[in-house]
Amino acid sequence: MVGDKRLGEQEGCIAPGSETTWRDEEAALALSEARIELELERSGRAASATEATAPPPATEATAPPPATAPAAGPPPAPSATAPASAPAPVPAPSAPPAPSATTAPSAAAAPASASSASASSASASSASSAGPGGQTLRDDAELAAPAALHDGHRAGASVVRPAQLPAAVADFTGRAEAVRTLSELLTARGGGPAVLAIAGTGGIGKTALAVHIAHAARRHFPDGQLYIDLRGAGSSPAEPEAALGAFLRSLGTPDAAIPDGAEERAALYRSALEGRRVLVLLDNARDAAQIRPLLPGDGAGGCAALVTSRTNMAGLEGAHLVDLDVMSPTEAFALFALIVGEERASVEREEVMDVLASCGFLPLAIRIAACRLASRRTWTVSVLARKLADERRRLDELRAGDLAVKASFELGYGQLEPRQARAFRLLGLADGPDISLPAAAALLDLDEEDTAGLLGSLVDISLLEPTVPGRYRFHDLVRLYARACAGRDIQPAAERDAALSRLLDFYLATAAHVYALERPGDRTVGHFQATGHPGLRFESSGAALDWLFTEADCLITCALRCVGASTRRRAADLLMAALDLAESGARSPQYEDAARSISDAAHDARDFRTEARARSALGHLHSFAGRFAEADLELRRALDLAPDDPVVASRAPNQLGIVAYSQERYEDAETFMSQALAAFRAEGNEAGEASALANLARLHVHRGRTQTGVELAEQSVSIYRRLGAPLRLANAMYTLGITLTSAGRLDEALDQLTHALVTFRQARQPLWEGMTHFRLAETHLAANRPAKAAAHAERSLALGGLGGEWRRLSFLTVHAKALTALGQRALAEECWSEARAIRERLEVADPGKMDRLSTTAPGISSRQTPFLSHPTPLRDTKHMTETDPAI
Repeated sequence: MVGDKRLGEQEGCIAPGSETTWRDEEAALALSEARIELELERSGRAASATEATAPPPATEATAPPPATAPAAGPPPAPSATAPASAPAPVPAPSAPPAPSATTAPSAAAAPASASSASASSASASSASSAGPGGQTLRDDAELAAPAALHDGHRAGASVVRPAQLPAAVADFTGRAEAVRTLSELLTARGGGPAVLAIAGTGGIGKTALAVHIAHAARRHFPDGQLYIDLRGAGSSPAEPEAALGAFLRSLGTPDAAIPDGAEERAALYRSALEGRRVLVLLDNARDAAQIRPLLPGDGAGGCAALVTSRTNMAGLEGAHLVDLDVMSPTEAFALFALIVGEERASVEREEVMDVLASCGFLPLAIRIAACRLASRRTWTVSVLARKLADERRRLDELRAGDLAVKASFELGYGQLEPRQARAFRLLGLADGPDISLPAAAALLDLDEEDTAGLLGSLVDISLLEPTVPGRYRFHDLVRLYARACAGRDIQPAAERDAALSRLLDFYLATAAHVYALERPGDRTVGHFQATGHPGLRFESSGAALDWLFTEADCLITCALRCVGASTRRRAADLLMAALDLAESGARSPQYEDAARSISDAAHDARDFRTEARARSALGHLHSFAGRFAEADLELRRALDLAPDDPVVASRAPNQLGIVAYSQERYEDAETFMSQALAAFRAEGNEAGEASALANLARLHVHRGRTQTGVELAEQSVSIYRRLGAPLRLANAMYTLGITLTSAGRLDEALDQLTHALVTFRQARQPLWEGMTHFRLAETHLAANRPAKAAAHAERSLALGGLGGEWRRLSFLTVHAKALTALGQRALAEECWSEARAIRERLEVADPGKMDRLSTTAPGISSRQTPFLSHPTPLRDTKHMTETDPAI
């Protein structure tokens, strides 16, 4: 199994209180050993004690149980069989007994002056050495030889071979590459002991992987395997001094020979391991300082240490570090199917993948979900998937018996310092897939240097993950837990609201700078709500767009969350500032969800200005997606709600003009466009004026006023060029190319369109890039160059998915005409067939509308096309595509 040890990391075991000292732990371990030895004597498994006057022969001692920290609680009643000289009762260790370890012969006897505890060990050392089938381990030269090398250095100590590894998990699966790599490193023979450190968040399967590898490598460590749970994820981690005492006893050192002090014990421990081949598994370590004394020394080249921890052990010298990630989808499915049954998982494979995604592919979460399903035979996988789909209940659902994902996270959260815990909680409020360092600094109300240190400390303990330099993310389930902590531990709620408000201010201020840089002369940003954060500034348009598209998901998610009374106006402005995302087609569903949420919240609160701006942004998005009826409804409603808002009063009619033009309502289109032009001019918004001029230019061309259309487009180009707005200039050049094609000035049109295409590609505007390829196809077709027309039409189809079915219908039409002109009728028929299906879906009643969806080539003779068995001539017409987005 991939998951945490014993069907999930038992890092939530009750730890001893702070009053527990290492001497208490040692006493508990010594008493436990004495009881085990006495029990062996009572059951007849121990040999008779050697005469006190006779020289003690070489013996094979039974290994003590695995070293673990004692559990907190009242001390048990004294054992009836305890020897008179036994120490006073103390809390006994809570760990389960380990498999009996086989031991090597000792070169020296225990001294007669040993304490009562060591006398018990000597008694146990006389146990029979016979292994399975009567074969004694003394006869196994391969195993006996390594221990014998060091016998001379341990006078007075019984040589034992501890076998303390926890039981291997039978259904371990996956992690094949990690198993192979770590196994090779673990068993490689070098100049010193191998040290491997596995780090990862709680529940990711560190212990399961380490135990699996350790069991597979046992034969390479014939002198034994030591194990200890260092309780590093809890509030009371094990002290190195106590752990060393436990290890020394496990290696056969009498109590009387174990010194006080961590340094002295560490030195003796290294001496005990010298020349031997022992594997040391240090589980659940807190940090490098805790485990350094527990590592074999340079003289123990045959030994190896395997460490697991939630903390990255970057400070551990000479260690090979492994950051364990979540399972791959294939591994996760295999684990789930292994638990619930292959047949049951395969029947509902899609639902299984939904469950795994809800688990974040975290092994512990997968195991819990699968165990819940396996124990409920009446459930289908879809039932479990629905339960886990609710983020508010997901962590509570991921519980089975004593396994719980939330409990694993609680351990990590509980050891945070106050500043770390505050950062962890507040970061949970940001719902984006990740967060940048500047955004996190705004959220936490800290400077970037302090923020970087805090985030780095959370990364070090595996509560936060770095993605690329300067960006961080939570595992999905950790994010849910962090958000739950914020709701539970941040009181009053005003502190949470203030943190989100700071984040919103950062995104709005920075997005406004991007908007202004992309649209010089546009006064829209002057009407946005004031912010308490200055935002980031950029030296170039490229850098600004890089930021906008990198932050797209985070920015939209922030707007979606900020629909309260104090934030929704700024959230609506944020969507207006991020219109480039709507125009590019990037994150359209998320943008739409945010706009609707803000609009609905504002409507309920009768906040008409905010509702109008949100509806205006939504109408803008619908228009670019080719959903003209929805766009018309939203934009008209926005104009009715806030006719005096300078943003809505100019932008809404400009977009309504494009919508009316696309719906063949040309009178309405000219009315709206003229209204927008007047509003922009009244405000002194030159960029808006250039946009309205470009839109009017297309309308004039369509209505047969080609010359005035060219003049209006040239005015638009001139304004944008003077303002220094490269992306908007490309929009104007695109419009000018359309008008020049209609005027028959084809070479000039191609020049304008080609320059525009380069800018759109650089600005990552796939919608405009696809439209420009389409226009180039039309112009080449008009110039009787069907091969070039077909090439551009293919590119428009490849990029045109962002523009909706109306635009794809246009792209297919021009492609079919180019293919027909090339004589490739079979391919042309495929295009006509798809276009016909789209037309039927859109319920276009007039067969002649297909002609009006595309410019046809002047001067090319008519040809019969197979579309609906209707003749579609390639004739000279002034009709341009009616689905262009607004500028």
